[in-house]
Parts: sequence; C-alpha cells; structure tokens
Amino acid sequence: MISRSHHNGGSSTAVIEQLELADVSNFLSETGSKPSQPQSIHSLRISEADRNRTCDDPVENLPSPTTQASEKLQRWNHPRGNLFRTMAAFWGFVVMGMNDAAYGALIPYLEEYYNLSYTVVSLIFLSPLAGYTASALLNNAIHLKFGQRGVAFISPGCHLLAYIVIAVHPPYPVLVVIFMVAGFGNGLEDAAWNAWVGNMANPNEILGFLHAFYGLGATLSPLIATTMITKGKGLPWFYFYYVMIAAAAIELLTSVSAFWGATGAVFRAANPRSTNTKDSRMKEALFRRPSARVTWLCALFLLGYVGIEVALGGWIVVFMINVRHGARFASGMAATGFWLGITVGRIVLGFVTPKLGEKLAISIYLPIAMAFELLFWLVPQFYVSAVVVSLQGFFLGPMFPAAVVAATKLLPRHLHVSAIGFAAAFGGSGAAIFPFAVGAIAEARGVKVLQPIILALLGAILVVWVGLPRFQRKAE
Repeated sequence: MISRSHHNGGSSTAVIEQLELADVSNFLSETGSKPSQPQSIHSLRISEADRNRTCDDPVENLPSPTTQASEKLQRWNHPRGNLFRTMAAFWGFVVMGMNDAAYGALIPYLEEYYNLSYTVVSLIFLSPLAGYTASALLNNAIHLKFGQRGVAFISPGCHLLAYIVIAVHPPYPVLVVIFMVAGFGNGLEDAAWNAWVGNMANPNEILGFLHAFYGLGATLSPLIATTMITKGKGLPWFYFYYVMIAAAAIELLTSVSAFWGATGAVFRAANPRSTNTKDSRMKEALFRRPSARVTWLCALFLLGYVGIEVALGGWIVVFMINVRHGARFASGMAATGFWLGITVGRIVLGFVTPKLGEKLAISIYLPIAMAFELLFWLVPQFYVSAVVVSLQGFFLGPMFPAAVVAATKLLPRHLHVSAIGFAAAFGGSGAAIFPFAVGAIAEARGVKVLQPIILALLGAILVVWVGLPRFQRKAE
C-alpha cells in the first residue's frame, strides 16, 4: 500500500492504492506526478539486474581466485606467524640441499667402502625416485587431511629416520631402500613449501631466498663431508650422517612448532574448491586444458633442470678426479663452488628476474649456462673447469623459483597445491633419473660423458620453457 498526494488547481486529493514495482511507470503517467526519490527506484532496479546477472552467469565466467582484486596476498612476515614459518621452511630447504649434495661428495668413498661399480653406486640416485613419485600422488591428500602440520611432521620425520639408518652403515641394499624414505620427505616438503611461498607477495624474491637456503645446504654438505673424510684423520664416510641427524632433529622441532596451527581444516577453509574434490582437482591440473599444458610443461622443465643440477653436482667430484686429475680435496671443493654459485645466483638474480619477467629472464640465463657448459667441456684445465662450473651454477640458480612463480601466475589458486606439488615432485625425480643415467653410461664410456649429457639437457629445457604461455605480473 502507498499513500500519495495530488494537486489539481487549488484542491488536493489523497489517493491510497496498491502499487507493484512493475507498474510504477504506468501509475506515474496516469497521475502526472514524479516520485519524490527517483534515484532510489532506479538504483533498486540496477541492483536487482546485477544480482540476476551474477546468479545466471556460468561458473567459468566468474573471476578466477587468483585474479580477484580483493584478495590480499600474504607476506613472509605478515601475518606475524609467517615469520617463524618462513624461517622453518628455509631450514627445511637447508636440510634438503645437504641431503641431495651429499651423494656426489660421498660417491668415491661409497665405491671403495662397498666395492661398487659406477652403475651400482648410481642406484643411490635412482632410489629416491620411488619416494618422489609417492609424494606427488599423496601431496594433495595429505594437505586435505592433515594440512601443513602433516607435512611439517612427516617430511622431517622421514629425514630423521633415514639418517639414523644410514649412520649405522648398513649393507648397501638397505642403503638404497632407505634413500627412498629420504626421497619421500624431500618431495613432500619441496612441493608444500614451494606452493605456499609461491602464493606470497614478491614471490620471486622469497622463492629465491628459499632456494638459496637449499643451495646453502648443498654448499655446506660436500664441504663438511669432504673435510671430515680427507682432513679428519681417517673418519669414515658415515660419520657425516651424525651431522645430518642433528640437522633433521632441528628441522622436525622447528617445522612442527611453526606449522602446528596449519591443520587440514584450515587448509580446506582456505582452499574451498579443493574440499571433497581432490581427485577432480588433480585431474583438472593434469588432464584438462589449459591447466594441463602449464602443469606438464612446468613439470618437464623441472624434471630436466633438477636432473642437470644433481647430475652435475653429483658427478663433478668424480669427473674432476678422473678426467681433470685433481686432488680429492680440491675436487670436492669444485662441487662446493658449483653449489655456492647456485646459492648466490638465487639471491642476486632473484631480484633481477622479476624486473625482466620470468619468461625473458630464463630465456637469457639458459643460453649463458650453455656457453659456460661448452667451456667446461672443451677447455681441459682443472682450474678453468672449477671456475666455469661455479659461474654455470650462478645462472642455473634462479630457474626453479622462476618456474614455480610462472605456475602460480598461469594457474588458478585452487590448483596450486595439486599442480605445483605434482610439478615439483615430478621434477624432483630428475634428481634420480639423470644422475643414474650418467652413472650407467659412464660405466661403459667413462665419466667424460657428463658434459654432452648436461649440454643436451640444457637445450631441451630451453625448448620446453619457450613453450609456456605468456603471463602477466602478479598483483601484490
């Protein structure tokens, strides 16, 4: 019901009648009057139209979770608890780097201790593949069930268990099996912290520091192991794993403390589209375009990149001893120089890469790394090789973080854990496949085959990288 006054000449009449919104225009034309607040009626119609249009839009026309302007990205130090979590993730990557780089430094001593050939000793590179594969398949399910708290407990726990077993120097087949457990811990932690940090503001810089701590661990590992064995008055190789036990114990304590509140319920609330649909999320990431294209290209890029990193870091000591005829300690320092180059490159170029854009930057870094690889291969001088491999590491350093940032920009948020987790774990398997392949081929042709294999892999990942779609800068 509505009451309205009308004026005809000098008289006024009060009219009371029922009025519906659809008939307002007719009523106004009959009475010859104007509403006192036309804007309110107009705004009501606009609001109603907008509401209907929004409700009728199909889901695919709605904005992606990663493109909503209202979404505020977390920072490494905000909210406050992220500071401790970031530090815990950094330490976890130190342990991962120490784990991966130890293989190369210890290979000459494992060969002697167990009396092994190149092919058989290369099984320690291959065995973590089973762990990485399992982590790729279980990563999303662990997040949904236990959240980041589950990752913070399981990954360091796997490291600690593996290092305790290795420290008692069991028979070689047991050593191969227990490296699978360490591989599962590495793969799960690698995927989880990459996806988490990749969603922060300034992802290139923070991921650069995250992977620089991996490089720091990889730098310290051969340095500590080589020094203990060659300068430690006959200390056996497995004493190095006492250091790793202490590092993993600290990792377990800090990770669980930092991520204790990050339960499965918290993860499901933050990623609602993943809830109860973990299978469909993984299928979307792997088998539905355009997401599948991005996921698989990033996974293949990381497969080749990690293979290059670990094959070069893993076999450089043997190469420098047998091909460049260097002393054992000096050859071990060549591995330290390579990992130090990666560490410095991740920090320094981590600030350059976002200025150039990830696509262009990596397209520049890779040809430079290939040029240094040619020098390493063709100039048969020990000191030239030691310097060049360090410079090669410098330009290889930022590539893993750049690939993760590319994935976060090209994929919607609800696929980040599934897609980046799969790509990181799949890529991590390169740390098993290619170093083993180098060892198997070296058995027949000699360890000099390392250089052409690395050069071919660098060319292959350059082709894969160029195949990624163009992408924009992330809003911060």
